Amino acid sequence: SPLTRNRCLGPFLVEVSALIRDGAQPEKLDKALKKFGMPVGPITLADEVGVDVTSHVAKFLSNADLGVRMEGGDISLMEKMIEKGWLGKKSGKGFYVYDGKKKALNPEINDYLKGFVTQDLNLDEKEMQDRLISRFINEAAKCLEDEIIENPVVGDIGLVFGTGFAPFRGGPFRYIDQIGADNFVGMMNGFADKYGPQFEPCQLLKDYAGSGKKFFK
Repeated sequence: SPLTRNRCLGPFLVEVSALIRDGAQPEKLDKALKKFGMPVGPITLADEVGVDVTSHVAKFLSNADLGVRMEGGDISLMEKMIEKGWLGKKSGKGFYVYDGKKKALNPEINDYLKGFVTQDLNLDEKEMQDRLISRFINEAAKCLEDEIIENPVVGDIGLVFGTGFAPFRGGPFRYIDQIGADNFVGMMNGFADKYGPQFEPCQLLKDYAGSGKKFFK
């Protein structure tokens, strides 16, 4: 459903802003996620959907009941872009500038984003991927825990087709099975220690990690 789709994208979008705050550059974020298997990177996605729409979804979810899971970033980053008229593809300029079929990084964006950088952590590609993907997957697992997603099959199909989650990975739940819930929870706990409670894995993931249970037999 659109609600589930937006719910999973919410923490993911907040994490995009958190990564920018930690010195990640827009093209590098796009490249990292495309390498993971996403059809488009998160920065391109924001431009294509519209920076205004993306900002609205993030703001709506921050006021919804997702609590700490929507924290850790600064979504005002997009609000100020809207004031500048940088709405993405539809206005010809967002994170990128568009000229017919061609797109290039908005020449003003790096200067603009510098104002949001609080520390340059010089993050490697894997950490960018893991931080973004774990926020998305944790929210998908929370939707399953809350019975908003009825089962892992429906969840995987819906999120691959609805959000473009890396198709060859099979979907969030199949991906957790592949790497092991215990490894996934260990990674999230590591991020929670390093960055804060927004990375706290949901109870369902902890249960699966503890029991060695898989989403698919």
